[in-house]
Order: sequence, then structure tokens, then C-alpha cells
Amino acid sequence: MSLTDDIRRVLATWSPPDAEQGVLREVFAGHARAHDEPGARACAPDHVTASALVVSADHDRVALVLHPKFDRWLQTGGHCEPGDPSLAEAARREATEETGIDGLTIDPDPVLLSRHPVRCHEGGHHLDVQFVAVAPRGAEPTCSDESDDVRWFALDALPEPTDASVRSLVAAASSRLRGTPSPRPSAGSA
Repeated sequence: MSLTDDIRRVLATWSPPDAEQGVLREVFAGHARAHDEPGARACAPDHVTASALVVSADHDRVALVLHPKFDRWLQTGGHCEPGDPSLAEAARREATEETGIDGLTIDPDPVLLSRHPVRCHEGGHHLDVQFVAVAPRGAEPTCSDESDDVRWFALDALPEPTDASVRSLVAAASSRLRGTPSPRPSAGSA
């Protein structure tokens, strides 16, 4: 199965947690059907990306990276690469590269979708498929060349600046790991 096949399969079979996510799923799936390589960086103006929220083994902390382009704390993630066999593996690769943590266990079922403007194509968007990855016990993140900083934060003590999309992802991932429905902050909460 190719990365494109996996993107199409994931978006066709994923069960969104709410109506807003259902609308995004339809947008993402439509994009995937309309393009030969929906996850390629060259796919313009929009393209599918993969990210992962790295959670500690005890599920009490998340590893966030201080992104130099946006000057805020974000989950790990980025562009799919030609050798990525799946979206989940692309997210795991990005998480490992950005945190230096080997042995991440990734849930192959996405947690959320996020559509946000990007700088790599004028007027373009990343159609980000977001996963949760659990770090091995005792793992400590190390900063990569792609980040200004990376560190653990308690679920209830996220750093500033952290936007509502990251807070929603943290809430959804935490709920997934606890096996309960996710409370989603309103669009105006930060």
C-alpha cells in the first residue's frame, strides 16, 4: 500500500468525534481523492501532513516543541516524505526527529484533524492528520535543529503561547488514552 492509498483509507474510514471534525474529514478526503499525491509537499496549494502529540508513558505529560517560525509551543509534525509507508509512520518519524525519543508507540487511528494556513504555498493549508504517540518509560526529549526548545509539560499546565488547536489536541489525546469521550474547548478558548 502506498502513502497515497493509506491517506485515502484513513480519511475514508476514520470516525470523527464531532460534526466539526466530520466536515474537516470530508474536506481532507475530497482533497485526497482529487490529487495523485495528496501528501506531497509539491501538492499545492494544500497538502496532507502528519503530526503526533507525544505523551509520557504515565499519560501525565506531553512533549511540545517551541517552533521557531511561529514562536509558539506545538505538537511534533510536518510534511510527509516519499519513503513514509503511512500517515501514522510519518507522524512517528516526525515525533522521533523532533523530540529525539526512540521507541514511540503510535496509535494508528487519528485523534483529530486540523486545517491551518502555511507559508510553504501562498494561500495554502496543511491538512494535518493528528495522532497520539506514547513515549517509553523514562524517555527524555532532546531539542532538534528544527526547534528552539522541546520539553515535557503537565496536561493541566501547558505553556504560553499555546493555541486552542494544541489545547484541543491535548484534551482529545488525553481522553483517548483514558478511553473516555473528549471534551473539546470552544473555538474562543486558549
